[in-house]
Amino acid sequence: MKLKKISLPIVIVLGIILDQVVKMATVKNIKLSEQKPMLKGLLSLTHLQNDGAAWSILEGQQWFFVLTTVLVLVVAIWFWLKNLSKNWYAIGLTLIISGALGNFIDRVRQGYVVDMFQLDFINFPIFNVADILLSVGFVVLFIGILIEKDEG
Repeated sequence: MKLKKISLPIVIVLGIILDQVVKMATVKNIKLSEQKPMLKGLLSLTHLQNDGAAWSILEGQQWFFVLTTVLVLVVAIWFWLKNLSKNWYAIGLTLIISGALGNFIDRVRQGYVVDMFQLDFINFPIFNVADILLSVGFVVLFIGILIEKDEG
């Protein structure tokens, strides 16, 4: 089954909207650094302003993240346009583009990314919807690469 090319940009826009709405709701309803349990022992919502990467690596290096994001977006969009006929690639790259743009908007507009999802059962970085889109996108892309390798 082939994806409709028009639906992929809609997925990108919907991912950005979902990411930004969740971030706005977090800022509006949870004080900075406040933690609100959602699923006891599993998941909490914690409002953070992250000006670094995971675990605040490279804190305060916004120029690096903006430059890296622009580079990732250019490469991802180029590969996306070249591989629209390959469903796994198209879906993975669509999610990657959406997530990258979601966090890019925060970095350019505010100088930091709003994070909120905290896994309570493991020491893991607090993350947001854009991070989920990026992570799932990379997994889907990796699966596509493996499938193509096996078919080739």
